[in-house]
Amino acid sequence: MTLAVAIQMDPIESVDIKGDSTFVLALEAQSRGHKLYHYLPKHLTFQAGPDGARVSAKMRPLEVRRVEGDHFTLGAPEVLDLKELDVVLMRQDPPFDMSYITATHVLDHVHPGTLVVNDPTSVRNAPEKLFVTHFAKYMPPTLISSDREEILAFRREHGEVVVKPLYGNGGADVFHIKKGDDNLNALMEMFTRIYREPVIVQRYLPEIRKGDKRIILIDGEPAGALNRVPAEGEARANLHVGGRAERIGLTEREQEICAALGPVLKEQGLIFVGIDVIGDYLTEINVTSPTGLQEIDRFDGVNLEGMIWDAIERRLAARKAG
Repeated sequence: MTLAVAIQMDPIESVDIKGDSTFVLALEAQSRGHKLYHYLPKHLTFQAGPDGARVSAKMRPLEVRRVEGDHFTLGAPEVLDLKELDVVLMRQDPPFDMSYITATHVLDHVHPGTLVVNDPTSVRNAPEKLFVTHFAKYMPPTLISSDREEILAFRREHGEVVVKPLYGNGGADVFHIKKGDDNLNALMEMFTRIYREPVIVQRYLPEIRKGDKRIILIDGEPAGALNRVPAEGEARANLHVGGRAERIGLTEREQEICAALGPVLKEQGLIFVGIDVIGDYLTEINVTSPTGLQEIDRFDGVNLEGMIWDAIERRLAARKAG
C-alpha cells in the first residue's frame, strides 16, 4: 500500500532529529514507500464554491534522512487538494489556541475521506488539561476556576499546589507554590493579565521528584513509556527544560488507567496519544502533538512509529474493505 501523506507541522528545519517524534514518523512512512509532503499550518486554505468545500495547502514534496545538519530535502511548492491525499498528520506544536482550533475545523472537511491523524474533531474536543477531567477518579485533587476565593480555599486545603495555564504546553508558566509562599495573589494577578481562561490548580505531588511518566498509547493500547525526572531545583520534568529521561515499565495502576482510557481514545480516532502520570495520578492526556517515540525506541528496542503506521494502515484498509 503506497500512500500520499501530508505532514502539517512547524518548520522542518528546526526539528531535533535525535528526539523529534514527527521526524521518525516521516522516516518510517518513507521507508514504507509512502510519498511525503510538508506544509505549514498557515498554508492551509478553505474555499467554498458551487461544487462545495475545497481544502488545499501549498505544500512541498519531502524527503528525510537521519543526517545531522542535512536531514531533509524539500521540492518545489505545489497546491494540492487534501482530498487527493490518503493521510494528513496534524503535528504542529501547541499552544492550543484559536489558530489550532481553526485548523481542526478546516480539516474536518476532508476527514475521514482523507484520514487525519489525530481525528480533528476529537483533537478540538480534547485539550490536554480538560480531556483528562472526564477521567476524574484517576486525577489528583484539581481545581479549574477563575474565582480567587475558590483558588485560595483550595490552597488552604491542600497546602502545596501547582498553578498552570489551562491551555499551556511544554511546562510554560507552571508554578509550584509551597507552604508559606505568599506569592499566590500576585501570581493570580499575573495570570489574569496574560490569560482570559481559568487556571488549573492541583495539589502538589511530591512523587514528581521520582519522575513524570509519559505513556504512549497507539490506537487505544499502551505501547511504551519513559520516565522524565526533573532537574535539581526544578518542578517541571519536561525534557526541553532539563528533565532526564529514564527507562521504565508500567505499574498495575497505570495499566488500569490505560484500560479505562483506551476504548475511548480508539473510538474517537485518537491513534497517537501520550498520557502523563505522576505517582498514581493521571495529570494530562496529550492528543495534539505527543512526543517520546525516539526515547522509548532507544530504551526498549522497539519501533513505536512503525506501530503507529501499522494502526493508520489498518484503518485505511478497513475503510476500503467497508
